[in-house]
Amino acid sequence: MEKKFIKEEEPVNAEPAAEDEAGDARNQVKFEVFGEEMLDKQVKPSGNSGRVYLPPDWVGCRVKVIRI
Repeated sequence: MEKKFIKEEEPVNAEPAAEDEAGDARNQVKFEVFGEEMLDKQVKPSGNSGRVYLPPDWVGCRVKVIRI
């Protein structure tokens, strides 16, 4: 688990990704996010959906989830 500290939270900017070397357009966008902390986790199955467990001190905090 990798933990990174980031400055303060600001609005998210999304920009279309550039074409890759093969010249095919990709269905991705670039996000620039400012926040306090970042975790890299894998979504686990949970019934008919998925679940990500976060630290208990994050309860009640705002989070953003970006699928990569």
